[in-house]
Amino acid sequence: MYSIRKKLSIILLVCSVLATVLTAIFVNFTINNKFNQYMVDIQNKRNERIVQYFQEVYKRDKQWTKESGKEMEHEAFMSNYCLTLLDANKKLVWTMDPNDIREKNHLTMINDKEKGVYNTINLPIRYNEKIVGYVGIGQYSSVLLSSEDINFKLSINKGIAASIIFTLIIVIFTSLYFSKQFSVPIREVSNISVNLSHGDYNTRSNAKTDILELENLKDSINTLGEKLKQQDLLRRRLVSDISHEIRTPLNILQNNLEAMIDGIFPVNTEQLTALNDEVIRFGKLLNNLNVLKESEAEGILLNKEKVSIDELIAAVCDDFMIVSKEKNIELTYNLKHNEDYIILGDRDKLKQVFINILSNAVKFTNENGNIWVNLAKNKNEIIVSIRDTGIGISKEDLPFIFERLYRGDKSRNKIDGSGIGLTIVKNILTFHSASINVESEVNKGSTFTIHFKSLSS
Repeated sequence: MYSIRKKLSIILLVCSVLATVLTAIFVNFTINNKFNQYMVDIQNKRNERIVQYFQEVYKRDKQWTKESGKEMEHEAFMSNYCLTLLDANKKLVWTMDPNDIREKNHLTMINDKEKGVYNTINLPIRYNEKIVGYVGIGQYSSVLLSSEDINFKLSINKGIAASIIFTLIIVIFTSLYFSKQFSVPIREVSNISVNLSHGDYNTRSNAKTDILELENLKDSINTLGEKLKQQDLLRRRLVSDISHEIRTPLNILQNNLEAMIDGIFPVNTEQLTALNDEVIRFGKLLNNLNVLKESEAEGILLNKEKVSIDELIAAVCDDFMIVSKEKNIELTYNLKHNEDYIILGDRDKLKQVFINILSNAVKFTNENGNIWVNLAKNKNEIIVSIRDTGIGISKEDLPFIFERLYRGDKSRNKIDGSGIGLTIVKNILTFHSASINVESEVNKGSTFTIHFKSLSS
């Protein structure tokens, strides 16, 4: 197994080395070909110059002699090629000995395969449009290179080799740098995920990166850690609350029964009624948990039909008029008439949604308070807004009010409740493809806004 940094470094290094080597080979091949072509062009120009020289000699002397063009021997000898002069009938006039140049120290072949192979080309010499002779140019290589030419090629090859080494050094440092840019955030995210799997929900990543995907990954794992931490706190609180809720009626039942058995409390109708009330309270808690389980069940059966939300809310508001008046709370229902507020849903479960929200609004609103229920339509959406002037919800509790058995701060815990009403609301709305948002401020009230998809546009 390799670390991501090592793996990235190896990949970058291998790719860079291959690219550098292939580029160097291509450059070297191209330069050599161009250089050889350049030397061939120079050699062809040399041949043309030699032919023109002998043409001038024949033009001057009008014949070939043993001395015709002899002054070219020294240049040919120094340039590592041999000259042979032939007349128009290809009879020898004079020639140089190839062995004289074969062992010269500065003779350099284009490659070893051509070494020792003597090549000759015969070029015609013309005068007045007639061939008057031939000049033979012989050499031991198709292309002759001087020591300066060799040094030039060597310097190019050395430059290429140096550039390869320099490039590889840059590539190594670059690959290490960029692999670190990738690996550090990923390694931290990996470590955090391992810690989260081991139950450590406090670790967070502070790695800095300018890579969008890695930044999103880091933020996501940090958010996940925060949510898991909150879920763990909720789980602990849930266990504690359930334990407390169950233990209280059981302790009361046990203590009273033991007192009756010991003769401390008389066995009469009043005592049995008190015990029966505790049994009923215990049963309500179990029933609430069962309702929560059913509301969260996958594939919950919905008796969907066309539901007029305005009529449903009006009926629920009528049901709460009496209890709101008892607390001297003014309940107001507003809607825009001549609109179609029809959705597809389960009437009974939707009614339970509004009952739970209004029940909380009345429960947490002090006397002489106000509750407003507003119904509006916006394009393809039906928007229900329920606002109260109650005690509100703190910012710390607001993200968790839809969690199971979550009842917020102490001021809210003083008021009787199971803490599952809003959880049921959220689950029912989810099954109806609806959304709910909450805005609240402590001691100023809360606003619950529900968005339904309208059946008609």
